[in-house]
Amino acid sequence: MRGVPSLITDTRKKVFTEVARLAYEGEDYTRIGELPYKIVPGDQAVHRTSIFLERAIVGERIRLAMGLPLQPVHEHMLISDNVEDSAVAEKYYEPPLINIIPYACNACPTKQYKVTEHCQNCLAQSCKKVCPKNAISTINGRSYIDPQKCIRCGKCEAACPYNAIVFLERPCQKACGMDAIGMDEHGRAEIDYDKCVSCGMCLVECPFGAIVDKGQIFQVIQAIKNKGKVIAIVAPAFVGQFGPAATPEKLASAMEVLGFDRTVEVAIGADMCTIDEAEDFIRKVPAEQPFMATSCCPSWAVMVKKLFPEYAGCISMALTPMVYTARLMKKEYPDCKVVFIGPCAAKKLEASRRRIRSDVDFVLTFEELQGMFEAKDIRFSELPDGKPFSDATAGGRGFAVGGGVAEAVKDVIARMDPDREVKMVFADGLRECRKMMT
Repeated sequence: MRGVPSLITDTRKKVFTEVARLAYEGEDYTRIGELPYKIVPGDQAVHRTSIFLERAIVGERIRLAMGLPLQPVHEHMLISDNVEDSAVAEKYYEPPLINIIPYACNACPTKQYKVTEHCQNCLAQSCKKVCPKNAISTINGRSYIDPQKCIRCGKCEAACPYNAIVFLERPCQKACGMDAIGMDEHGRAEIDYDKCVSCGMCLVECPFGAIVDKGQIFQVIQAIKNKGKVIAIVAPAFVGQFGPAATPEKLASAMEVLGFDRTVEVAIGADMCTIDEAEDFIRKVPAEQPFMATSCCPSWAVMVKKLFPEYAGCISMALTPMVYTARLMKKEYPDCKVVFIGPCAAKKLEASRRRIRSDVDFVLTFEELQGMFEAKDIRFSELPDGKPFSDATAGGRGFAVGGGVAEAVKDVIARMDPDREVKMVFADGLRECRKMMT
């Protein structure tokens, strides 16, 4: 699941569960207006200054989980406004995918050094001695850093013998490998969508749950209820996501209870991707290009094209495992709907591309799938074993590990062309990838 278990993940789980339950029950969807009161009961705020604020934030989370846009703060609108737009079996994401609920943002401090109460006002005054801008003085028996003079070099932090100086940085900004998060006029986080690649890391790291991605739970359930064939293709990372009782066989059974006609592991597509990339590498490197860059993460590919256009031609042109697997299913069942289920929001970006829309109809995260399980009151330990997933190689299942794609391709190249030397480097996360590409 995304992020460390917390009040934020609990809230997400409740939102996804109630949205899924509403979709399964059907009838009057304007009941969406009752959900914030169900998720945030009582008359006293628990986490924020006002229970009305808590409910307003949950209301926006519900709308986004249904694929609806944020509501403007300056206009009177009901949570249920335009809800009928989501009660359909087909709906593509409308940008932006990643959204900030303005009044949920805490306007956290951004990139500044602070002296904490651990300062001993020592005689050495090492922090003052090393500061190149004379930005540190003593006020009320404690060192003080003038933010107007500070150039954030970090020398004071390193010099303090008591570790009394800390560097404060907004978690969302720190997590963003594209430096796409700035501030609005109120100091609240704001996304520069020209830079954003929808990786979702800001969403995972925001301690106030102010950043939310749009969902398609509602549309998936509508497709299931329409009685058409709906096939789930699941990323190999599902192992361990739903507790120890959720074995592959139990998961297959649970997916049937949800209404899916078939569940397939995406590692099959990963194996196909590996073979294609190995063949491309043997044919093109170094004859046509100096190296081959590869990842099944769509955010990574967008990052390269945005920041390193000179290397765009070096990106592997092989389809991702998600698309390979989806096309296999569409070939076998031409009229089916394909739902990709994986760990992160970035695949939602990939599925929204025009050339992919006909292959992948919907994308859910594991968290959203968990909400569907909760809505159906599924207990894995009580389920019979379902049909096992299709076989796939360990290399295909290792795609999600840092360097896993390149390692799998390298192994196949070794079998195809044993005499060819392949040098491999990999990076974990967009920021590290940027360093590697520089």
